[in-house]
Amino acid sequence: MENSSFLQFEQKVKKDPYANFLGIKLDKVEKGYARVSMVIKEDFCNFLGYIHGGVIFSLADQAFAAASNSRGVVSLALQMSISYIRAPSVGDTLIAEAKEEHVGSKIGLYQIKVMNSSNQLIAEAQGIVYRKQK
Repeated sequence: MENSSFLQFEQKVKKDPYANFLGIKLDKVEKGYARVSMVIKEDFCNFLGYIHGGVIFSLADQAFAAASNSRGVVSLALQMSISYIRAPSVGDTLIAEAKEEHVGSKIGLYQIKVMNSSNQLIAEAQGIVYRKQK
């Protein structure tokens, strides 16, 4: 992807309506890599008082989407799984990093880690994308 195209891609990711609704910020994106972050709000709690797993999944998914589409080819999620390790707290900042593990012409594999501001592992995810032909 050319530099100007990459900048356009980065701006497009920053304007994602769902990510903005949740307060997810794009911190860094490079080919095959992305880091996003968000502050955990009280509104993100479930009926038990814990942070809803869907919020953590959404953060991981945003990093996955940015990393997998960073090569300039539309990449659509085929599968994503997540393991929750530790519950975050209201007011904490979560950081999700997605790293490319396999680059294929049609399939890509990504590892995603979600950490809190104390560098504790909150969740680990894995995603597979299909690279759509132009």
